Amino acid sequence: MESINLTQSFLDTIRGTLTDILPIILTLVFFQTIAIRKQIPNLKQLLFGLVLVIIGLSLFILGLERCVFPIGSDMAAQLTDLNFITGGNTAQIEKIKSTGHVAPGLYLWTYIFAFLIGFTTTLAEPALIAVAIKAKEISTGAISEWGLRLSVASGVAVGVTLGSYRIVTGSPLYLYIIAGYIFLLIQIRFAPKEIIPLAFDSGGVTTSTVTVPLLTALGIGLAANVPGRSPLLDGFGLIAFASLFPMITVNAYAMISQFRAKRMSK
Repeated sequence: MESINLTQSFLDTIRGTLTDILPIILTLVFFQTIAIRKQIPNLKQLLFGLVLVIIGLSLFILGLERCVFPIGSDMAAQLTDLNFITGGNTAQIEKIKSTGHVAPGLYLWTYIFAFLIGFTTTLAEPALIAVAIKAKEISTGAISEWGLRLSVASGVAVGVTLGSYRIVTGSPLYLYIIAGYIFLLIQIRFAPKEIIPLAFDSGGVTTSTVTVPLLTALGIGLAANVPGRSPLLDGFGLIAFASLFPMITVNAYAMISQFRAKRMSK
């Protein structure tokens, strides 16, 4: 029965994937036949690759639904369980239930998990790896591949931790975002000019295939289990933190590297 349900889910996912990428295919075909007016080279290889793309996307989406989203939600639920955060203190649990308020400090393990999951998922992000490799090649080694990846991962980790704290406390999202961008604009004034475009791109590549599903599940799971929080109003916003803080940390990494290089030259 489970195998039948899985097969049906996979077929439904393939149909949904085909519907999603159909506009892209039609656009390419239109420009190739109407605007460019040339025969598509290596048509058989392209069609075979398209089939692989559809199958790969379908498997990826199915994996998100069956594994990544449940893991993120389950971890958030377990880390915010009243028995876990209070150590089984019955009196404290009853007080929380009666007041509907939990001290933010009780969610220490949640913050640690948010930091580590943000750091590790970013290191494994294929888009970031690709950007880091190209940055190293173009700069002829002046920009370290691992230095860039670690600085971006650190920024995501800090951002996700702060975003989790915002969900726990129920603070307004816009205050954090405004303060972060004000700091970033001031930082840009002093950061090396050649690193600024890369820093902004680094903020974008973090929100890709590995990071987004886990952070979305974590945010919604936290908001659903923290007393007084709304999954719709408070569950989203972690992706904004994951995009903002890497820009700050990459600029900081470049500023520190520039400062060290000047000291060594002296």
